[in-house]
Amino acid sequence: MSMVVEKTMLVATVACFAAILLVDMLLRGQKRASWTATSVGMTVVLVLLTAAVAGRWLRESQGPFLTLYDVLLSNLFSLTLVYLVAAWLLPALRASSVIVTGFMGLLGAWALTVPAEAVPLPATFDNPWLWLHVGAGKLFLGLNLAAAATALWLLARRDSAAQSGSETDAAVWLTLSLAFVCHSFMLIAGAIWAHSAWGRYWAWDSLETWTFITWLCIALLLHARVTFRRMPVTYGWSAVVAIFGLAVLTFLGVPFLSIAPHKGVM
Repeated sequence: MSMVVEKTMLVATVACFAAILLVDMLLRGQKRASWTATSVGMTVVLVLLTAAVAGRWLRESQGPFLTLYDVLLSNLFSLTLVYLVAAWLLPALRASSVIVTGFMGLLGAWALTVPAEAVPLPATFDNPWLWLHVGAGKLFLGLNLAAAATALWLLARRDSAAQSGSETDAAVWLTLSLAFVCHSFMLIAGAIWAHSAWGRYWAWDSLETWTFITWLCIALLLHARVTFRRMPVTYGWSAVVAIFGLAVLTFLGVPFLSIAPHKGVM
């Protein structure tokens, strides 16, 4: 697949997200169920992104790991897939589809503005642990998005759904807990991969430090959720949203600004 076709698919993806968002908002305004239309639209997006990622992979003979464009494109695919699966398994998460769609559209628009040229993958990076590390990270970010978007939706609500102990509230904390498990595995797999790539397990570079801070924030929030039963529910939801903001800055900001080995553009 040529770069032109790949870019065309990315443009189509952004247009689809815009259409999904519009239809979702219109149906909600009419008090009608929107998930069927949203899920169909996201499935179309997933097909487009699968073709774009696979075409780039085959053309460049390497996975989408290094450049900001690679990371954005692959995250568009993984976030869409993880949210679709999570929302089918936990229907309470579907309420946040309008927030997720809006975020994904912005992410796609961002991807259209960055250079798409590939950078060769260093031979020392080509290790099975890299796939486990990156895969766990994408699962974490997708689950974190689902939890944060639903928490944000709850913060905007003023009805029985936005209560501690509700089905939607439970879905937020379950999803965040699963995200925490994926984040923990990502750190372990990343340390093993780093030893193969650079000869050390951990060096406290910028990305490693901020990734650990993100992990620590989730751990503290989950601990507070269990320990402080009288904590206002809005505090917890606000913290979930804030942690996702931190995760986005960590995964999509720090590696492309740092001069450490984790810098995205080699």
